[in-house]
Amino acid sequence: MDFLSLSGEKILVFGVANRKSVAFHISQLLSEAGVELIFSVFNEEQKEFIKKKFPNSAVFVCDLSKDEEIEHLYQEVKELTSELYGIVHSVAFANFSEGLKPFYDVCKKDFLQAVDISCYSLIAISGKFKDIIKEDGAFITISISTTRMAAENYGYMAPIKAALDSSVVFLAKSLGKGIRVNAVGASLLKTSASAGIPGYVEPYLYAEKATIRKRALKTEEVANTAVFLLSPRASGITAQTIVVDAGMSVNYFDKEIVKAVVK
Repeated sequence: MDFLSLSGEKILVFGVANRKSVAFHISQLLSEAGVELIFSVFNEEQKEFIKKKFPNSAVFVCDLSKDEEIEHLYQEVKELTSELYGIVHSVAFANFSEGLKPFYDVCKKDFLQAVDISCYSLIAISGKFKDIIKEDGAFITISISTTRMAAENYGYMAPIKAALDSSVVFLAKSLGKGIRVNAVGASLLKTSASAGIPGYVEPYLYAEKATIRKRALKTEEVANTAVFLLSPRASGITAQTIVVDAGMSVNYFDKEIVKAVVK
């Protein structure tokens, strides 16, 4: 039984950098479900990786910070197909050019670049590709489990993810015509992107202890939720950020954690 009802559909995926990427795990699941995948990556090295892992898929290089490249990508995809079922947006970038600093002292150039690539790119993609998305199609983006926790080591990215979450709501409303737009709010993951965050290891290990099950969240679990939200099985869900955190957000007063802190 084709539970997801995605077999034969075409989906455009942004954000596969390597095998640890959330987008890579999403792509694997979509491929298993019979989806025809089209990829957009940032550079030639990522393109070669995709060609090895998904040899039957079209791959294009696009710098999402450049409007003209998004336009060119749109034209290339349109030459391949007149209709997409959905889009996966798993893109985030932060450049701490002056090192990790207090939030009030964030470098303006770095912050605006991160907003452009991590948030505005979803808006730009949605506006450009809306005319070839099926009326019951879907967009999915990857956010974080909470933007209300001031995690110092996460720098300025939480406010940008808050903007992304809000953009999901406004895109769902403005696109209309049955196109669903949702986000998966993932807690801490072991990815290449997270490895670049200064001081990430300790919070990751803490998050593992803070989950109800005492096991860290897996990238595959985030991908499972994303693929479900893309599918017609999630037809009643739009304008939402679905939190996937293995219960971490309700478990701050876990006995083991409290005992470890209060001596």
